[in-house]
Amino acid sequence: MHRVAWLFEYPTLHGGERSLLAAAPHLQAAGFELVALAPDSGPLAERLAQAGAAVVPFEMFDATGQRLSQEPLRERLAKTVAALRPTLLHANSLAMGRLAGPVAAALKLPSLTHLRDIIKLSRAAVADLNRHARLLAVSHATREFHIAQGMDAPKVEVLYNGVDLAAFRPRRATGWLHARLNIPPGAMLIGAVGQLVLRKGHDVLARAAARLARQLPEAHWLLIGSRYSQKAEAVAYEQSLHETFAAADLGGRAHFLGTVDGVAELLPELTLLVHPSRQEPLGRVLLEAAACGVACIATDVGGTREIFPPASGAARLVPVDNDEALATAVAELVALPDERARLGQAARVRAETQFDICRAAEGLARHYRDVATQASNRA
Repeated sequence: MHRVAWLFEYPTLHGGERSLLAAAPHLQAAGFELVALAPDSGPLAERLAQAGAAVVPFEMFDATGQRLSQEPLRERLAKTVAALRPTLLHANSLAMGRLAGPVAAALKLPSLTHLRDIIKLSRAAVADLNRHARLLAVSHATREFHIAQGMDAPKVEVLYNGVDLAAFRPRRATGWLHARLNIPPGAMLIGAVGQLVLRKGHDVLARAAARLARQLPEAHWLLIGSRYSQKAEAVAYEQSLHETFAAADLGGRAHFLGTVDGVAELLPELTLLVHPSRQEPLGRVLLEAAACGVACIATDVGGTREIFPPASGAARLVPVDNDEALATAVAELVALPDERARLGQAARVRAETQFDICRAAEGLARHYRDVATQASNRA
């Protein structure tokens, strides 16, 4: 049995954490023992425990919330990993990959890291990441971006995230979300799911909603997600969203729901999922919405075109930062229920053929074995 040590930065659950957790039962069935180096309290620790993965406490921040410096963290990581004696180490983010790269190299421990973001990196960060035996990009767009900034091309392979197609499936809307929010039955629900951060483009959605305030008087706009950053600019951004929606003359038809459990049950209640992101390596909510057969409008950025190739007819793609185009697409699809149904059906086919969690987990297991075998052959 291979023991795999997963390395996480935060105690929260976002797309990257959910994607890896979804693969856990399949990896365990394939003979991998999973141990997580992560904060030992919070939503992530709870889900890891439910998945049967042991949690070894590993904190990145001190009691005041300040991130600890890199070298002391590396020293502690080296001691923790040496005591665990895993077969390999898997860092689940760019930051954790940078932290772990030199440690794994010094210990001669097989390692890989996920590339889940499209962001500019320093030369030092790229060098640290290149210390891993393998770099897993979540999309071809992500791979190409990172190779262009210096990552070792032969090491960078694409592995799409997967979705549990039994949990995320088409369901008939029941109206429970309308009832919970005291929205009249039959009113259109136009939702966006994601952190309240600038890169997710909720401000573009707010401007589109303002354009449609009179044209769609019965549409309700749902923002599902929270702000986690405590930086001043993040706080100001969230405040600006509330102000823009308040000024849009929507008559109480904008709803900030915060983080919501049960997204698999929530998505089928939506008339449309709108994803106005400015940067998106491979949006997990788009995979989940596709699996649920929900009609989507998304900005044509990053790996989104890989989820919804134009030839598939599985979603409506619009230009980034263009609230007029977004508003036009929303208005068109609200008026065309048959087209929404067709988009949802085509999206489900995309999920079934490309983004099944069984396929993704098999791919991850293959990478684990390859990395471990290569290291064994070099020994």
